[in-house]
Amino acid sequence: MAPQPVDSLVDVLIVGAGPAGLMAATWMSRCGIKTRIVDKRSTKIFTGQADGLQCRTLEIFDSFGFADKVWRDSNHMLEICLWNPDENGKLRRSDRIPDTIPGISRFQQVVLHQGRIERFFLDSLKEHSDISVERGVLPETLEIEDASPKDREAYPVKVTLRYLSEEEATPATAHSTTKNGTVQSGLFRSNLTADDTEELLKAARTSPRSGSTEVVRAKYVIGCDGAHSWVRRQLGFNMEGEQTDYIWGVLDIIPITDFPDIRMRCAIHSESSGSVMVIPREEKLVRLYIQLTTTEKGGGQDRSKITPDMILKSAQKIMAPYKIDYEHCSWWTAYQIGQRVGSNFSKNERVFLAGDAVHTHSPKAGQGMNVSMQDTYNLGWKIANVVNGIADPAILKTYQSERRRIAQDLIAFDHRFSRLFSGRPAKDVMDEAGISMKEFKEAFEKGNRFASGTAVDYGSSVIVAKPGDAASQGDGTDVATTHDRVIGKQSLSSVIQLGMRMPSFKVLNQADARPWHFQELLKSDGRWRLVVFAGAVKQPEQAARIKILGAALSDPKSFIHRFTPADAPIDSVIEVLTIHSSPRWDVELLEDFPDIFHPFKKDLGWDYWKVYVDDNSYHEGHGQAYKNYDVDPVRGCMVVLRPDQYVSWIGELEDVGDMDKFFSGFMQERC
Repeated sequence: MAPQPVDSLVDVLIVGAGPAGLMAATWMSRCGIKTRIVDKRSTKIFTGQADGLQCRTLEIFDSFGFADKVWRDSNHMLEICLWNPDENGKLRRSDRIPDTIPGISRFQQVVLHQGRIERFFLDSLKEHSDISVERGVLPETLEIEDASPKDREAYPVKVTLRYLSEEEATPATAHSTTKNGTVQSGLFRSNLTADDTEELLKAARTSPRSGSTEVVRAKYVIGCDGAHSWVRRQLGFNMEGEQTDYIWGVLDIIPITDFPDIRMRCAIHSESSGSVMVIPREEKLVRLYIQLTTTEKGGGQDRSKITPDMILKSAQKIMAPYKIDYEHCSWWTAYQIGQRVGSNFSKNERVFLAGDAVHTHSPKAGQGMNVSMQDTYNLGWKIANVVNGIADPAILKTYQSERRRIAQDLIAFDHRFSRLFSGRPAKDVMDEAGISMKEFKEAFEKGNRFASGTAVDYGSSVIVAKPGDAASQGDGTDVATTHDRVIGKQSLSSVIQLGMRMPSFKVLNQADARPWHFQELLKSDGRWRLVVFAGAVKQPEQAARIKILGAALSDPKSFIHRFTPADAPIDSVIEVLTIHSSPRWDVELLEDFPDIFHPFKKDLGWDYWKVYVDDNSYHEGHGQAYKNYDVDPVRGCMVVLRPDQYVSWIGELEDVGDMDKFFSGFMQERC
């Protein structure tokens, strides 16, 4: 007789241990949330899958403390070469453009295979928590019981987990044969292959080798289980959009070729044989995205005949007269281009969907893994703030509003970009059936900012004090809880934009003169931040304003004290960081700033890591932070940042009342 189910309680259950699931788990590990993460596969990915990492993703990795490892191990993408047929149909390099728009981030796009990225997440989880991926485990049933979203003690989501044998958890199509022997194949994860979850469950229920089942009750569940998402199907949600007949193959090889730009990212359009994208990888590898069908509808392709050899032959035809071959292939797959977005991203603000479970698109813009991770980066801190009693559950509604709108924008971008990439080049201006290469280049350049992740602009909501209609700025969900809400003063900076991530410029620590990129100070630990641009603090009028501000923030009735537990450090919920513009040598930290700007702890003394200055460093020049942030260098301003570094509110130093009202709209009093 099979063992009886055992109930267990957990704050958050994550289904799927790909990048989106691991990002969610990483947030939970940093915020002390009791979490379990399960995956139906017996092992993590070691090769292939997604590989591009955009600027914003690297900024996020840095906030968790492992961007340096990714930066070191990855291949850096600096230039894109465009190859098109000339007037005689011969393939020629037509242009070069920067891969990342200069100046938009302190990072540039890099590539590193998904398995290595997952390894960094797993190492981080081990370092900061006892959360580990439970493999060979998949959900069998899911029920959502009635419970008020405001009930913090309820565990309304009931999930039955089934434990698989090693054989059951290993996909049959995970390996295939190439000229260098057996290599890993990604076909079992591709949209060309049907989902095997139901087959696994059916086999597991009747197999004597299968393990037990367990009933888990969770406060929240996050479905990060891919394009075939089992969680999405249980919720009854649909994917909206269309599928094309464009099929692309992917090879990760060490190329043997006379193509001159093989170590550059390249977009290659042949005259009539299709297109190739070249992505130079780490460890001498190159990824080739190779078009296998050349018509959007009705092209047809016998999927059983898609093999590494067939994909290579297509690449050789497209890249002719240049030759390309390989002796070593580490991974391959094929996929069909489709652009779809989920009808809903959450159910009752208790079960959430993220990543490929709610948006699918072509991979050539380097968005899939990045947008998936940024979904759960957006969601993770919100759930943690609610579970920890910091914020009202109302903030969870903003997940769908913010991220579904981003997914819709992504689908619109990818729809145009993938068709420009897959289309045949126009022979001349009269060739209406062909694709304009000028239009393709413009789309590539304009798309670079969108693809970087730095252009994400969240709409008005209870946690973004932006003017305008919340529903129309998001996905249609009304996430503004009151009409009498606070609006930030965008006029105080044209660069620090409400709803966008905080840009980064160099500042110096007032106490030790060490230069820092300001973003480096914004660690992903679940805390909100009040950034005080203190201005010219040595001028008497400004010094008086800082003194008044310090007294207001120090008042036991201030929002900082009200929303911080009485037995917790004063900076544990809202951290105050300060940047002033007076010469560093003229300023004395302990004399010129009230204690709230450098709080005292009896076991550690004064906090010397809260106050920074916009001044010249000895070795790295002047960051010109006030100029670059477009903040008045005398009067300054105040900025509220969410735990994910997006700008919530902007105001004058005197606007403490407005800031209090803003926080009171969603935070829970703790003392």
